[in-house]
Amino acid sequence: MYTLQKKLMLIFLALLPFALLGQAPVTATDPAKETKSEKPIRVGLIGCDTHGMYYGPQMQKHDPILFSLPVPMDKPAPYTWMRGGMHYYQYTYYPDPTRMTAPFVEGFKIVKLWDKDRDAAELAAKIFNSSPEVCESFEQVSDDVDLVFIADCNGDGHDHLILATPGLKKGIPTFVDKPFANSLTDVLAMLKLSKEYNAPIMSLSILQTVPETRLFARRLEEIDGAHFGTVQGESTNRAALIHTICIALTVFGSDVESVRALTGPNHTSIHLDWGGQPDRPLHGVMINCETGRGWHCSMYISALGPGGRGVIYNQGIGDWEFPQGSAEILRLIKKMVETGKPQGPVNQMIEAVAIADAADAAINAGETQPFEIVQTVPNLNLK
Repeated sequence: MYTLQKKLMLIFLALLPFALLGQAPVTATDPAKETKSEKPIRVGLIGCDTHGMYYGPQMQKHDPILFSLPVPMDKPAPYTWMRGGMHYYQYTYYPDPTRMTAPFVEGFKIVKLWDKDRDAAELAAKIFNSSPEVCESFEQVSDDVDLVFIADCNGDGHDHLILATPGLKKGIPTFVDKPFANSLTDVLAMLKLSKEYNAPIMSLSILQTVPETRLFARRLEEIDGAHFGTVQGESTNRAALIHTICIALTVFGSDVESVRALTGPNHTSIHLDWGGQPDRPLHGVMINCETGRGWHCSMYISALGPGGRGVIYNQGIGDWEFPQGSAEILRLIKKMVETGKPQGPVNQMIEAVAIADAADAAINAGETQPFEIVQTVPNLNLK
């Protein structure tokens, strides 16, 4: 396994002498100071699931009343947003359900969309004020647009390469929702297409850009740096696991060297080890999966160190905080389209996929036996 990953690493380095190595840092933006673009970015949205209708209303004017309960309770609803789930967190001023409290990022116009569930796409088109075209196939979404946005709430990323390929071959800037893919091999393939067709591509997790995560990273100074840390997650499914890995990389640093998995019938813990590198937790970070569903999807962080009172922890990062992170991602996407270069901590997402691959291998080797399996993570050298 390690030999194969080293080969992939060589391919990876050959493919990335371009913008990913010099990405701009994540910076917070004051929503009140945002201005409209003279010409909106025409967006082709692939996926009208809960994430498509999470990001979509933050970049496209829409009907908030229809958005609050688009499908009657006695009718089937394949996605949770159809029961008003996303409206609930983006319109929290209860006296007025039309007053959006989540940040809105100007400069986008959703002109095309597609979903494997045609009814979901038709319903989304009714909610957006831009009257987007409902496409017959995902390949059509990238025709005559400025941005392809691939949304994915609960998927493992197995189809992201397939969904991204048509737009990349047309030279269209592309955002791929988390996880970037379900394997480093697929990530490499997308990066190759990006370079070959001069189409910038980026993938980020909301947990990388939400202010609370970056605030916790700065708080490590309170304990003179972390010796050990924990992240409480929800499951080993890649859609959820990638979030917790991204938290660990954002807070404690990149360049993880190895992964251990402790598996059991009701719980899995994944240990990240930086191999004694300076400014990284000497004793690593434990990601605890299957800890039970958190308060409104909240994820929790703790760190132990030699200074202060020796330990810090947060109150959870969940659905109430997520809209700030998604808005920041939209700002970074906008800048990618304007500059032709990917923005933000995309390198962390690439490393997160490599770590998730290693974690999967360790978990599968351990099956349900209570012993540790060590899996080496390739040194991506992405600084």
